[in-house]
Amino acid sequence: MAAPNTRNQHFWRDETLPFVELRRVVDGHAVCYERHSHDTFSIGVVTGGFSTYWNRGKTLETQAGSVVILNPEDVHGCNPVQGADWCYDMLFVDPDWLLDVQIEIDADAAGKFAMFSDTISHDPRLYDGLRDVADTLINPDVDAFGKETALVSFFGDLHVHLNQNGVLRGAAVAAGATGAVNDRKMAEVGEYIRTHYAQNIQLTELAALVGYSRSYLVRAFKKTFGMTPYAYLINCRIQQARHALRRGERIVDVAIDTGFADQAHFQRMFKRLTAITPRHYARPQAA
Repeated sequence: MAAPNTRNQHFWRDETLPFVELRRVVDGHAVCYERHSHDTFSIGVVTGGFSTYWNRGKTLETQAGSVVILNPEDVHGCNPVQGADWCYDMLFVDPDWLLDVQIEIDADAAGKFAMFSDTISHDPRLYDGLRDVADTLINPDVDAFGKETALVSFFGDLHVHLNQNGVLRGAAVAAGATGAVNDRKMAEVGEYIRTHYAQNIQLTELAALVGYSRSYLVRAFKKTFGMTPYAYLINCRIQQARHALRRGERIVDVAIDTGFADQAHFQRMFKRLTAITPRHYARPQAA
């Protein structure tokens, strides 16, 4: 079999998020593995084609829509079906980071990493969620706050989608919080974001503000505002940018003053939320 073309494989890493790595294979018909294991928790989506998947003594066939789940040190093997295409995204997550999320939602195993009993899933919600996370990680327009928010949100819900050996105790505790308390606390978070929109806000910072875990904060905020804290932050920045552009301020200054990394990033996000470029928006229009 021909050697795999490295141009068809991409790795994403970010030094600000050292606990996660993404491998994206866009043409894996020549990507073959001997049986091996990882010291990470690994979860992947098959985005096209077919492969054989061996894990825990069973051989399964994957196809587009399949999600494969690998506990740390699971010996496994994945290989394309001869003559078929094979494309996939695979996330490799530090078990200590994921354990922190498990502890936040009381899904850990007495303070230790809770293993998952599933090895494969065909749940479309899980598949779509993982694809969204992968796309978010490789999106240069999403900063570390947005990427971490997506990861915490996905892995906070992962135990709901999968049959996992630990007991999800935290969901009942979290559900016990009254709606009034949640509304008040989420209003506080929203006000904090609106006040500090130009700063480098951290998810842990928002969670500490109201005494919630990161995963529960993301769920509660999304339920209250209809978007994640990161999406709310970007929306606030664009709102402020519109005011500044109407005042006649320079686009490059508006980009920096509203917290964007550079003018190009600002222009892409502005158009995404307003369907118009900053320059076009700022240009005086005839009545």
